[in-house]
Order: sequence, then C-alpha cells, then structure tokens
Amino acid sequence: MRLSQPTIWKFITSLGISLSLLQPATASAQKTAQKTAKKDPVSVRLPSAAFAAMETISPDHIRWHVRYLSHDLLEGRGTGQRGGDIAAEYIATQFAEYGLKPAGDNGTYLQKVPLVGITPLAETQFTLAPKQGAAMHLKPLDEYVAYDQTQEEHSDVDAEIVYVGYGIEAPEYNWDDYKGVDVRGKVLLMLVNEPPSDDPKFFKGKALTYYGRWTYKFEEAARKGAVGVILIHKEDMASYPWEVVRNSNSGEKSYLKVAGPGLKVASWVHLDVAKKLAAASGMDLEKMMADARTAEFHPANLGAKLKAHMVSKVRNFESNNVVAVLPGASRKMKDEAVIYTAHYDHFGIRPDMPGANIFHGAADNATGCGILLELARAFGTAREHPGRSVIFAAVTAEEQGLLGSEYLGKHPPIPAGKITLDLNYDDVQPLGAAEEVEVAGAERTTFYPWVQATAKEFRLAIRPDARPEAGHFYRSDHFSLARVGIPSFSINEGMKFKGHDEAWGLAQNKEYTEKRYHQPSDEYRPEMDFTGDSAMARFGFALGWEAASSSKLIGWQKGDEFEAARLKSQ
Repeated sequence: MRLSQPTIWKFITSLGISLSLLQPATASAQKTAQKTAKKDPVSVRLPSAAFAAMETISPDHIRWHVRYLSHDLLEGRGTGQRGGDIAAEYIATQFAEYGLKPAGDNGTYLQKVPLVGITPLAETQFTLAPKQGAAMHLKPLDEYVAYDQTQEEHSDVDAEIVYVGYGIEAPEYNWDDYKGVDVRGKVLLMLVNEPPSDDPKFFKGKALTYYGRWTYKFEEAARKGAVGVILIHKEDMASYPWEVVRNSNSGEKSYLKVAGPGLKVASWVHLDVAKKLAAASGMDLEKMMADARTAEFHPANLGAKLKAHMVSKVRNFESNNVVAVLPGASRKMKDEAVIYTAHYDHFGIRPDMPGANIFHGAADNATGCGILLELARAFGTAREHPGRSVIFAAVTAEEQGLLGSEYLGKHPPIPAGKITLDLNYDDVQPLGAAEEVEVAGAERTTFYPWVQATAKEFRLAIRPDARPEAGHFYRSDHFSLARVGIPSFSINEGMKFKGHDEAWGLAQNKEYTEKRYHQPSDEYRPEMDFTGDSAMARFGFALGWEAASSSKLIGWQKGDEFEAARLKSQ
C-alpha cells in the first residue's frame, strides 16, 4: 500500500533528511536550478524521478536481505564455499528482478575470479631458533599464523631473521627501513602500522597510509626477494585483537593466481612470542620498537633463524563477482558510469572450531549487500535514468585481501578511465537513525563539494574518520578501484545516533570490535534497527545520481597518491 504524502514526510524527517533536497523539483524550479548551477556548480536538488525512486528505499528491504544473507543456511558465505555461491546467485537473481542488465562474463551477471585456496596442514612446522636458549616450536593459531604464498604444496625455509622495523620504503617521506641491505633469502621480522606522527605531511599524521597495511609489507618484502615475513601483532598498532588475526588466518585462505613473486612464509606472531625471541637474541623488544620510530633506524640481524616446513592443501577454483548495469539515458554519456560496490563474502564455516562455527557476517557485510541491493532496486525501478550508466558490483573474497575487487579493478566492465566514481558500503551497523556520516577519502576527490552539500541537506554531520590510525581507507573494496585511478570512497555512519550521545556510539563500536567483528557472533538479531542503513542508502543514492548526471568526470585532487593512475587510465 502506498504511503500518504504526510506519512512519507514524517518517515523521511525521522531519518534526519532535509526536505529541501527531497522535494521534487518543479519545471520552473529545475530551470532556476540550471541557471544557478552555472554560477554555483554545487547543486544537490534531485529531479522528480530520482526523488520518487529514492523515497521507496526502505529499512525493511535492507533488513530482509541481511536476514537471508546471514542465515545459517548460507553457511557464512565463505569464498569458494557452497554458501558463498548461493549468496552470489541470490544477488544475481535480485539484479535480474530489478531489471538490470548483466555485466559479467558472456552475457551473465557473474564475473569469474580465478583463485587458489591455501590451507595449512597439520604437518606444518614453524620453529624459531634464537641465538641463545632452546628452539621455540610455535603452536598454530595461539602463537602464530602462516601461509605459503608461492601456492606450492611444500616449501622449506631455513633462513636468518632480520629485523627491518616497519618494513617501509617511502621516498616521498624520506623513509627507508631497508637502507640498501640485501634481504634476499632472509626472513624479515617487522612491525605492523607505520612511524607515529601528528604531522599530516609525514605519513599523513595519525591517519594510516597503505605503507602501514600488512598487505604492503608482504608485497614489498617479496619484491626485495625475502623468503618470509613475520609480523609482530600489537593490538593498539594493528587496531584489532589477536583473535581477529587468528580468525582471519585459520582454515583456507584464498589468493589470486600467482602473477609475481610470493613469500614461502607470510606470517604473524603473538606479541609474547616476539618478546621471547628478542630476549633470546640478546635484544629488548620495547627498545627495538622505539628504534624503529626514527629515520636513522638500520636493519638488525637477530642471529636467529626461522626453520619452517610449510605443508599446504592447494585448491584451484573460481569464485564470482556479481555485476549488473543500469544503462544511462544520455547518448553522449551512457558509455561512462558510476559504480556501487559491496562485498558479499565472509569466513564461511570453520569445521575445526568447537561450538558455534558459522561466521554469519551479518554486519560485515550483509548490511553493505542489503544496501547495494536496495540501491539497485531503487535505480532499476526509477521512471527515468541518469545520463551515465550505473554499475552494481557485489564482490567476492574481500575478507581474503580485497581479491574480488582487485580483479574487478583490473577487469572492469568498462574502462576504468570512464568510471567517474565508486561508492562502497562495508559493515554499516544497524543501530538506529544516524546523525553523522563518515566518507573518509571523499575529501581527496574533486567530488567533495557535492558530498558536503548533500550531507548538509540530509542534516548529516560529516564525521572525520573515527579511527584514522586503523587505516580503514585501505581496508575495504573501494581501495582496489582507487588503485586503478577511479575516485572511490566508502559511505558509513558516524558515532552519533538519534536519542544517544556520542559516547554511546563509541561504546557500540568498541563492543562490536571486541565481541563480534570477524567472529561467529556477528549474526542477525530481530532487534536490529536499519533506519541508519536506509539513510546511508538514500545519501548514496543522491550522490550517485549527481555523479551520474554531472557534465564532467570526477577526479582526484592534485597531488593525491592516486592521481597518476587516474591520468594514466584516461
């Protein structure tokens, strides 16, 4: 049954959305807006067709998708597992129902992603042999996690351990932890994160750059010819507890098929293990970490060795990105596009875990998929289309290291240079009516004035990244598209919700990170309130419509780290 107009307005205002943005523009108002836009390019008034489509976005629609995608029957949507395949087919079916065209392989909604699954087997041995004292035979999951990135069934390592601080070589910051030392054939012990600073011109101050991510550290070590990396986990530096490392690195882990050098040992060790290794090597870990914070740091050979016998089950398989497109209405611009992304995978079932062993992934990221599907429905049922096409991509293997989005970025349905913007959704907590929005990274694009204006119209305060040290910009799928030049950022709620103070939001975030993030307890609950998720969907709808209608393609701000990739793509 269609809601009456007063009921619609009451519902919309409950989401904290300004009526000036949402009131359908009359013909005269549209003409006035067009004239004004020539003087002021930031105009966020939606045309009537867009407004009518946006007003249909519903918290309940998102709820239904989240409930299904995180149900026990989908078995945690593991990459390359039955539940993940069911989720992909469900999403593809929804896209078809909404009238979207397939944009995957061979006229289908599915883009096949070639992957290799690596499962460490019980025969694996991981031993630290320090300069003094007995060898340390580490216990998997409790004391270390390790994978063989060469994608071979057997690899042996008997190599010296060299401490390389943060393992970063960043000429633009005059920082080099390697100092020209030949690390070929070595195992590198290093810290997570990056040198601490409050100077925004030095590693962006408190905000983590890609240099601080574990993925960069593994990649750089492999480029330099190292055979292994041992990352030292420290909770405040990693921004998550050891349990997250253990859960994220147990069972099968997926990789894109080898296209370059790989480490025989890509590992993490518990902080207590690192302390014992340092002490047995005649060193002090606290001093080692302090030394690494200075540009004068020089690599140090611990005089210890890693002796590892890596035994892996290797499985070649394919998973799928699910990709659909709404063709644009403009003959001149329909070959260009806006893209919306969200990952549908989670960690699946862990048969070796006692008790509850389904990683449901309700918040992470059934919520993002629910929003993506609701956006697809709203755009697909709109009476009119924006000028540019709109692509919707539910990607796989995010939890395995942004693999599905990396493949999508390298094999986009249209050239990356013609994709004006990626708007990504990941882990949007169902906590009620949001009064803030986080759009970390949007300020790096030329689209930011529209983001600011739209947030103002929606009565959403733009909240700076609540935890810049966690490097969230580099931890979700928009990063993969940014790497190929596409202006990209994620949309999420802040920490302030209607009826609650900021402290409540921060407490909810802390409780989720400690008790449910990457754990089986991240499951659907009937009391979840998807009002905020709906508001984030509407906000993203407005931004996407504007980006798909603007006369110019969006770019990165001059000097941004992704500007060169954007220019190259065009």
